[in-house]
Amino acid sequence: MQLRFCFTTTAPFPPSKTTLHNPICSSSSSKTSISLPVKPSKTREIPSLCPSLESQLQHTSTRSSEFQEKMLFLESIGIDHSSLIHDYPPIISAALADIKSTVDFMSSLGFTANEFSRICGMCPEILNSRVSDIVPVFTFLLREAGIDGSDIRRVINRRPRLLVCSVEKKLRPTLYFLQSIGITEVNKHTSLLSCSVEDKFIPRIEYFEKIGFPYRDVMSMMRRFPQLFCYSIKENFEPKFNYFVVEMGRDLKELKEFPQYFSFSLENRIKPRHQSCVEKGVCFPLPVMLKTSNFQFRDRLEVCCNSSRPLRTSPLWCTYCDTDGY
Repeated sequence: MQLRFCFTTTAPFPPSKTTLHNPICSSSSSKTSISLPVKPSKTREIPSLCPSLESQLQHTSTRSSEFQEKMLFLESIGIDHSSLIHDYPPIISAALADIKSTVDFMSSLGFTANEFSRICGMCPEILNSRVSDIVPVFTFLLREAGIDGSDIRRVINRRPRLLVCSVEKKLRPTLYFLQSIGITEVNKHTSLLSCSVEDKFIPRIEYFEKIGFPYRDVMSMMRRFPQLFCYSIKENFEPKFNYFVVEMGRDLKELKEFPQYFSFSLENRIKPRHQSCVEKGVCFPLPVMLKTSNFQFRDRLEVCCNSSRPLRTSPLWCTYCDTDGY
């Protein structure tokens, strides 16, 4: 026997009640009805955002707007914000108000937009500094380092990193160290003030002691040419010293008297001129060989090759010269 069910609804939509009829159980005097559950509505209400989430979204939107404003301001003063973010990611969190204050302060001291842009390129940390951090640096440079007010822009443009150095932890200790070894005119070597005594100065002193210079001679060399403190041991001192001893066969005394030797290019100046001297059978003192212009150097070579041996009092005399070359 097949069972047939007949559904009768009381309303088209939304259904509120459905009656089920069974023909087997149906009679003229009785009717059995079963109520079915109401179907849920297909439309779902979107829950409202909690207050904390709404606040976070508003805060994110505000920060995004501030970031765009900051990037536009940097572009307006000639700074490429894309390169800046790549080279110095902390700029993203820098406060725009602090950046504007720094720009206004530097402008009040006479720095141009091009100068400030270049300073930021060399030392982007300046954009994350406050004016209250920068003012003590200028005060130190003018009052303690002895820099003339008319030279302050030149000093900063040459070494922008000075602006982000701590006076107490770096600038003042370095000044005292340089003065203690006899470098009195620190205002002529201001780039050294941003260097660390422990990390940069001491290792270079120790290197020269290791290759045979007494401490007293090392100090003499540093006083004579303070820029030695800035040169790389591995990339400058070692290759040039090896060439000086092995290929040139010269004495340490010459380096003591002319430490500027390390400031000349090994490939473009030292080697070519030494080889020219060897070919001509001439041996110049280091200053004569390296400091003169190309024209003066060639002219001196010709004079030495076409003339008699110089006197000991002549600047062309060198005790290590190959006398057969004159």
